[in-house]
Amino acid sequence: MPHLLVRGIPADRLKTVAKPLVAELASICSCGTDNFMLECLLTTSIVDGEIAASYPFIEVGWFERGQETRDRFARAVADHVQALGVPEFEIAFRVYEERSYYVNGEPIVSISQSSPLN
Repeated sequence: MPHLLVRGIPADRLKTVAKPLVAELASICSCGTDNFMLECLLTTSIVDGEIAASYPFIEVGWFERGQETRDRFARAVADHVQALGVPEFEIAFRVYEERSYYVNGEPIVSISQSSPLN
């Protein structure tokens, strides 16, 4: 279920690395590629009162998997983004708590007892 929200990198560029990136991330997280959501956000930045290009920023929403996995995940994302020629970007992780996460209005805690979400 990791969600990658990407801004400042055009979708037509990101899609060229999407498949190998998600395959690598699925391996790191020990889950299927269908568990990932990769979204490119169209944003408008304002700098000094003028419209400017959005700074490349990737936010990862996920259930915590530990420092080692987080480091490997970030490195894999960085490798693929750098392969696009993006010289500078940031990655931040937002951790979801199972008790605060719902699927179709149902708490994930009761769902995950029968079928864990990745």
